[in-house]
Amino acid sequence: MGKLKQLTIEYRLLLYKKNLNYFVFRRLIESFAKRFLCLLSCFILMISARSQDVNGIWRGELTQEPGGCYPKYFIELQLQVNDNIIEGVSYDYYDTSKYVKLKFNGRLNSSSKRMVLIESKVTEFRIPWNCIPCVKTYDLTWSKRNNEEELIGTWKGSQMGTKDTCPPGKIFLKRVASSSFKTEDVIQDEQLVNIQKTLKPVIRKVEVIQTLLIETPMVKVELYDNGQVDGDTISVFLNHQLILYKKGLSEKPITLNIPIQPFKDYEMIMFAENLGSIPPNTALMVLTCGKKKYEIYLSSSEIKSAAVKFRYEK
Repeated sequence: MGKLKQLTIEYRLLLYKKNLNYFVFRRLIESFAKRFLCLLSCFILMISARSQDVNGIWRGELTQEPGGCYPKYFIELQLQVNDNIIEGVSYDYYDTSKYVKLKFNGRLNSSSKRMVLIESKVTEFRIPWNCIPCVKTYDLTWSKRNNEEELIGTWKGSQMGTKDTCPPGKIFLKRVASSSFKTEDVIQDEQLVNIQKTLKPVIRKVEVIQTLLIETPMVKVELYDNGQVDGDTISVFLNHQLILYKKGLSEKPITLNIPIQPFKDYEMIMFAENLGSIPPNTALMVLTCGKKKYEIYLSSSEIKSAAVKFRYEK
């Protein structure tokens, strides 16, 4: 009986060890599965976030119902997005010598991946004399097929300068790396365009304070008076385009949200309109690019302007 009892105890110990090993193994598998699902969720979120970055150049075809100049055109959209607000320019063309260039604004719905773009102004056109530019509204949806991004939808519009409708149609676009036309590095407010036309050239030395490589298509710029508020007034130029005109610096920021194109060089110049009561004209510029923030101290005078250069490396 004593030997049988010992064997029974050893058998129970063996079963206990097996159950313990199984329990530990099961916990390890459950822990691994949770971590894997967490990583998979993060990956899906990253892909989703990327899919909603529609900044850049899109090119394709625009069809039109009977009654238009041509049954089918080529079209290119240059999109710049800031907090789901879209600005840009469009080119609809038969070939690159016959085209209409327009400005547009719109909104992006990130959850449905749908956008509506409304052309507001014809800025240039070179088309046959018997054709009239059409100012259009696009209803587009983003998708991805065979590793290619697409914008597909419909459009409608009216003839430039009238309320006469254009024959509507469909639009098919794919993301492309470069433009068939000149890309708009800076989208300038129409009022600032008119102001810049009246400005007399002033030659000043430009001192580049810092050069940055950034990783986002949007730069938030905040400008403060550096030190005592003394009435400093500035204008700001981006790639020689006026984006801020005669604004006074204070302890509260002047904020600019600037969409930028990938692989383009940008130079932002702070031009002193006066020197305030304590020369020179000084400012603190805070640049926010995604999760990164840069604080840059600028000083401009009547003989030099301070500048910051940056480039978006996608």
